Amino acid sequence: MYDRYVSPLSERYASKEMQYIFSPEKKFRTWRKLWIALAETEKELGLSITQEQIDELKAHQDEINFEVAKEREKLVRHDVMSHVYAYGVQCPKAKGIIHLGATSCYVGDNTDIIIMAEALLLVRKKLINVLDEMAKFAERYKAQPTLAFTHFQPAQPTTVGKRATLWMMELKLDLDDLDYLIHSLRLLGSKGTTGTQASFLELFDGDHAKCRKLDQMIAEKMGFEGCYPVSGQTYSRKIDSRVMSVLAGIAQSAHKFSNDIRLLQHLKEVEEPFEKNQIGSSAMAYKRNPMRSERMASLANYVMADMMNPMMVASTQWFERTLDDSANKRLSIPEGFLAIDGILDLYLNVVDGLVVYPKVIEKRLMSELPFMATENIMMDAVKAGGDRQELHEKIRTLSMEAGRNVKEKGLDNNLLELIAADPAFNLTIDELKQAMDPSRYTGRAKEQVEEFLEEVIQPVLDANKEELGVKAEINV
Repeated sequence: MYDRYVSPLSERYASKEMQYIFSPEKKFRTWRKLWIALAETEKELGLSITQEQIDELKAHQDEINFEVAKEREKLVRHDVMSHVYAYGVQCPKAKGIIHLGATSCYVGDNTDIIIMAEALLLVRKKLINVLDEMAKFAERYKAQPTLAFTHFQPAQPTTVGKRATLWMMELKLDLDDLDYLIHSLRLLGSKGTTGTQASFLELFDGDHAKCRKLDQMIAEKMGFEGCYPVSGQTYSRKIDSRVMSVLAGIAQSAHKFSNDIRLLQHLKEVEEPFEKNQIGSSAMAYKRNPMRSERMASLANYVMADMMNPMMVASTQWFERTLDDSANKRLSIPEGFLAIDGILDLYLNVVDGLVVYPKVIEKRLMSELPFMATENIMMDAVKAGGDRQELHEKIRTLSMEAGRNVKEKGLDNNLLELIAADPAFNLTIDELKQAMDPSRYTGRAKEQVEEFLEEVIQPVLDANKEELGVKAEINV
């Protein structure tokens, strides 16, 4: 097992559940379900297929004889016809009607859609659980003042919970895109070699209505609302591009979150979970590297880059189909899903175990707050009888002096002491310190968190209660 390449997506990152969705067993079982749906529908529409043949197909639908198919493929070099043959070996009475009128894309493309639909539902489930955990975090820290940054420079304060809503808002946008995509997916149906249904029109003796019913009935048997109304031999490869676009959107959101956590961990304000026996560095025993957030960013880069694959495939298909999509699809679509699955497991694990250090947050905020409080201080001084224009110039000058003390001399911010020493302000140091309550400078941050959770997030969680409770398993 150690003498050949194994994808790290399977070995290290993706869940067993997502891996099974893209497994050979899942694919070939779905092929057999599609062959049964085709045979049943053809029988219901009047073709000479017996119930005995249908029953035989159903009796063996989950007993896939992989080795028979594998040996056959060595001979005929065609995966679909190899599995038609293998199924026929198990079902001698039905072998003549397996795949009747269909082309390879009947099982190949319909299965791709079915598998992607199921994988998208798993992605959705995990995304909703991330929102659930993040909502708990935002609620807990909705009123915790913290220094906000623009350009990574100190800016007007916000709260820890309000910052979490920014991460959540991006995930909510991703959820909206995901829901639209899931509800818009359709099957290819049974369109034939160039999408004209010519073989089925022949089977049904020129009955166009039955050809139309064939598509709809198969879709319903497979749990879909319908089929794409027109296609070539394949469904439009633009569908794959749309799917990967949504996955790449989730990757963008996760990457942004992971960046912020890594920066916050550098500031020692918020940390991702760090286990008792975890080693942060092979050389520096004291280190607590944000390895999970870094891994999220790394996998997110992969998914965003992977989005280019289906875009290029879709844009370069020729007419009704070419086969230069096949090898690319076999790699790019499953691995995109496996990677986003790993990302969401990491996201859920990190949010569930985030550690907040309020004292460090307060210390950094208080070191900058005097600069941000100057407008309030100036108004208090005006109320005490001062001249606004004179005070504005004085406070500008004193702020520059305090800034030099911090940057050039390494001293603490002494702006309040400088102001108290200037008689123009007519304010004592105790009066100035009263202006240093951080909650005076966070605006509506707390209220925005409450409104966002109540009006935007809670309805999503209430509508998806049965999906909640997922716990992420991190392999490494």
